[in-house]
Amino acid sequence: MSAGCCAAIVDTPGAEFRLAAVDLGELRPDEICVDIVAAGICHTDTSIRDSDTRTPKPVVLGHEGAGIVRAVGDAVTRCKVGDRIVTSFSSCGHCVACTSGRPAYCVEGDQRNFGGCRPDGSRAFAEQDHAVGSHFFGQSAFSTRTIVNERSAVPVTTDIPLQLLAPLGCGLQTGAGAIFNSLSVDEGDSVLVLGAGSVGLAAVMAARIVGAKTIVAVDLQEARLDLASDLGATAVVQVGAEDVSAALERLSPRGFSKILDTTGRPDMIVTALERIATGGVCGSVGMPHAPVEFSMRLLMSKGAALRGIIQGDSEPTIMLPKLIDLHERGLFPFERLVRYYRFEEINQAVADMLSGAVIKPILYMPDFPPEA
Repeated sequence: MSAGCCAAIVDTPGAEFRLAAVDLGELRPDEICVDIVAAGICHTDTSIRDSDTRTPKPVVLGHEGAGIVRAVGDAVTRCKVGDRIVTSFSSCGHCVACTSGRPAYCVEGDQRNFGGCRPDGSRAFAEQDHAVGSHFFGQSAFSTRTIVNERSAVPVTTDIPLQLLAPLGCGLQTGAGAIFNSLSVDEGDSVLVLGAGSVGLAAVMAARIVGAKTIVAVDLQEARLDLASDLGATAVVQVGAEDVSAALERLSPRGFSKILDTTGRPDMIVTALERIATGGVCGSVGMPHAPVEFSMRLLMSKGAALRGIIQGDSEPTIMLPKLIDLHERGLFPFERLVRYYRFEEINQAVADMLSGAVIKPILYMPDFPPEA
């Protein structure tokens, strides 16, 4: 089934994305071929782009895809040719985590999502007969056409344009899932969200949906905090404009029952632990790049907990339809977070995301411009 397509390749750690013609290899029985309509850009894409230890280069990244099924392998049951799908992370489907409804913690998750190849080491892309890494998060969505592991595909029946649905498969799922699943936020909870990017703002919207009494968002940028207020935050704190710890103590003197850190900054995680309420839980979806030093007394004296969260503890086939339904009901207006870019503008889109000029950039492929 060799076919040509255009992909954004990272050749070496830290290099810009390079668009190039590539050939797509044969489908395996559990795979589908997808014409990508659009792909969101996530900070995970840039951290892996820049890493010299994870995901061998050259590689095609992208893990927030949406597209149309072009062909299916003989063993595929989840979707059929012509289906509209959103793509998410990959998992094995048979380990204890997968069979217990927690595929984000699949025992093969690291290799399947970050290995840059299939589990057997083969790659789906080739440029002039030279293999190029594929199957990033089971999909490698920065390509006009790609091969996706069946478990990374979620069929959708909504009329919402696929261009808008693309970022649901990672960042938005992670933020909302952290509130719905990982932290089990409920009515009356006091919620603190550190970082008002796409993950944090998804968490703010989710906290509003479940009826949290207090929702406080913390960020550097005033514009993002204004948006957080519009989306459901009851109060906001701007880093640098006021003392964060003092402001949080004023807003919730007894601490916060549920805290979500999306920044991965050690100082913010410590601040979160200092402001946790008795019996509270602090979840972190950001991966710190330096050790987090804190006294266990912060947790033990309050019977509190700190836990790591991947993908908001989501089962994509359940979470993505839920988020689409909430959007259709006007409760999850994530369109306010996005800006569209042509595929060839990928490096500008990345730069805008990293500078903070845009919250969630979405790349659209040449044949699929977003609706006006």
